[in-house]
Amino acid sequence: MNDSSPVFDHVIVGAGTAGCLLANRLSADPKCRVLLLEAGGPDNYHWIHIPVGYLYCIGNPRTDWLFFTEADPGLNGRQLRYPRGKVLGGCSSINGMIYMRGQARDYAQWAQITGDAGWAWEHCLPHFLRHEDHWRGAVAGAHGAGGEWRVEKQRLRWEILDAFAAAAREAGIPASDDFNRGDNEGVGYFEVNQRSGIRWNTSKAFLRPVRGRANLTVWTHAQARRLLMEGSRVTGVEVQRGTDAPVAVRAAREVVLCAGAIGTPQLLQLSGIGAGERLHALGITPRHELPGVGENLQDHLQIRAVFSVEGVKTLNTQANSLLGQAAIALEYLLKRSGPMSMAPSQLGAFTRSSPDQPHPNVQYHVQPLSLDAFGQPLHRFNAFTASVCNLNPTSRGHVRLRSPRPEDAPVILANYLSTPEDRQVAADSLRLTRRIAAMPALARYRPQEVKPGVQFQSDEELARLAGDIGTTIFHPVGTCRMGAEGDAGAVVNPRLQVRGLAGLRIADASVMPTITSGNTNSPTLMIAERAAQWLRAGG
Repeated sequence: MNDSSPVFDHVIVGAGTAGCLLANRLSADPKCRVLLLEAGGPDNYHWIHIPVGYLYCIGNPRTDWLFFTEADPGLNGRQLRYPRGKVLGGCSSINGMIYMRGQARDYAQWAQITGDAGWAWEHCLPHFLRHEDHWRGAVAGAHGAGGEWRVEKQRLRWEILDAFAAAAREAGIPASDDFNRGDNEGVGYFEVNQRSGIRWNTSKAFLRPVRGRANLTVWTHAQARRLLMEGSRVTGVEVQRGTDAPVAVRAAREVVLCAGAIGTPQLLQLSGIGAGERLHALGITPRHELPGVGENLQDHLQIRAVFSVEGVKTLNTQANSLLGQAAIALEYLLKRSGPMSMAPSQLGAFTRSSPDQPHPNVQYHVQPLSLDAFGQPLHRFNAFTASVCNLNPTSRGHVRLRSPRPEDAPVILANYLSTPEDRQVAADSLRLTRRIAAMPALARYRPQEVKPGVQFQSDEELARLAGDIGTTIFHPVGTCRMGAEGDAGAVVNPRLQVRGLAGLRIADASVMPTITSGNTNSPTLMIAERAAQWLRAGG
């Protein structure tokens, strides 16, 4: 490496959910020089901060990498848009803002897979609490106060959602006022990462308050092209800033990858770290054999059932009139409430897809609206959508290079519904949705199934329908998973150090060995919090 290369103690690749927290924590030591790299731009786009603005951020090159999956056999050959944040704050700038930790059993499984009891729920919980600022205030063993990560109640309710919650209770799902105590079974309104009706992303929470630190450097529009190595040690990163020629930056201590479940394995493979045979076939010189890089992709596939209703207001009709749109805008302007403050999903439920399931294995996202597909116009009749996802899919996909060019999007194949277990859960989930919709609490609204349609009844029909209508809920994880010593498929050890290499650690959703039972943003923050502790301690 050129001796004139700028030198930092730590180089963090990706200023998203994990990267912003890490930059905050590591730069708290004034003697530690930190460089934070972000391929996207600043988070100064107004639609990032208005909660409903996710509609204008997903699919927008200003804020999204614009990835698509490959044609997926489990989706009957369909491709899906695969949003990933390309902006300060990363996915926390474009996601659904739902605060969700997952279930205690998720972390017990991590502890078992890694052979490290430190990943159990009781040891992870303090790292959630450290950065939490919960609307309830501090609650011993449950919630924290005064941290950077604001958690609030939603600022709206809908009659049709209250009725769905009542119907869910009639169907045997208990009420819940807190999904984050380790057992999230129940039905209730989601809590969100907002402050007074405005999105609270990790750039605002962790980065902006410390941008003035002399030892913290932030580069935007700076894409990492490959890792630089000397023998088995990673020494830095080759970075391209805008249209300038690539430059090398050196890390005296460690490079930390926070580019996410898609970007991190892509960068590793571009650097010759991965399955050597596949890399060689693309003309990339293999530098370090790690066959697990890019494998083990997991995601939550949501299956959207739409029911038309009568005698109740939904967003469909409210937002389809000029008067309704004006009222929505005025309410947000004056009160920071109403539909413009909405997370994409407001009401949630966690339950069992069938009685023989040992624990809650599906999650509902229920919305007072309906549309044919994300980005399409709302229907002109009143309706609600009950989306249900398998929390613990057994299907596994991969992220692999398409070419040796960093600017080319990788191959993303999720392999949804590729196992009998996942297809059965999909069929059972649709039946459960129908059972809830048939409960007395909803009867006065005369719900009629519009999608997928009551003509589909058998397991085979419903599983195929799930492939026709299922879509990602934007939770990819697992592509650089952690594991125990001797686990050939593991990419990092329980302290998130890349196996067989010095000077390289991963701290993002890619290290999850199995997906958490719910939305994945806040578990990623917990992972980054733990990584920061180890990095500051030098271990």
